[in-house]
Amino acid sequence: MAKVVVYTILTATIIFLILLAHKKQNQTQSIEGLITRRIGRRLEMPVFDPLVTRIERLSHEKEAGTKTVEAAKEEKDDMFEEYFAQERRLNTTMRIKFLFPLLDASPRDGFVSLKELQTWMMQQTEDNMVYRTAKELELQDKDKDGVITFEEYLPQFSKQDIEKNEKGHGEAGWWMEQFKNSDFDHNGSLDIEEFNNFLHPEDSRNGDTQRWVLKERMTGMDTNGDGKLEYKEFVKNAYEMYKEFAKFEKEEDENVPTPQLLFAEMDRDKDRFLVADELRPILQYLQPGEMSYAKFYSTFLCHEVSLSQPKS
Repeated sequence: MAKVVVYTILTATIIFLILLAHKKQNQTQSIEGLITRRIGRRLEMPVFDPLVTRIERLSHEKEAGTKTVEAAKEEKDDMFEEYFAQERRLNTTMRIKFLFPLLDASPRDGFVSLKELQTWMMQQTEDNMVYRTAKELELQDKDKDGVITFEEYLPQFSKQDIEKNEKGHGEAGWWMEQFKNSDFDHNGSLDIEEFNNFLHPEDSRNGDTQRWVLKERMTGMDTNGDGKLEYKEFVKNAYEMYKEFAKFEKEEDENVPTPQLLFAEMDRDKDRFLVADELRPILQYLQPGEMSYAKFYSTFLCHEVSLSQPKS
């Protein structure tokens, strides 16, 4: 699938319509169902068109009664009139003509490659995550100083709870560990970048946060409770999950690495066990976040489009 591309404007339209129709089960249940089944929770569905994102944000702000002056102005944006001119229906042809050059960025060759689609989808996803984080910070920042303290975000925990430092899932110590992981400058509060890391640990690039996520994920995989995975535990509880997601990234003529090969590659100290830090190379497969979801979903869409193309 090295050259799986959006071949024409028509094909780009097909992808666009698939993305807009993301609530249709028959088109998205494969990758969405896989992630939900494997990690036990739903992630935010990737949104292809920034215009759709703007409409959704305005709708949410209206419902919450928090529409800003800027949002009110945006509501009257000429862009809305331009693309919803006829019977308030989206002019998909005009919209695709506008979006296609933005996707066809590297190189500008008249095609949209899988990599370009992934880059676009991941950027839209990241923008959406930061927007939601900013809204949450604004809501929880009680003293309006632009940062979040542990007490502001989790007021249900008393000083005694914090001092006890219980590490069980959802306990004060459990939350505090992740808060400290996200507090990069160690000043006791989180700015918007740090808070975004705290709210979306699966998408973090921070090593401490990644290890924290993996330790949590290993809880259900480490059947003998020794804090690491032996080969049998890895094959039964981690490899099968990795293999299902890895299929979305492999070319048609590529094979997913065998469990023996993958285990040996990650077992850096060759002690025949894997600890959380050694599992970091496959974090996105074991605990996919919204960014990973956007990447997998892009590949899934290209597969769908490829299957819909007539064979020459």
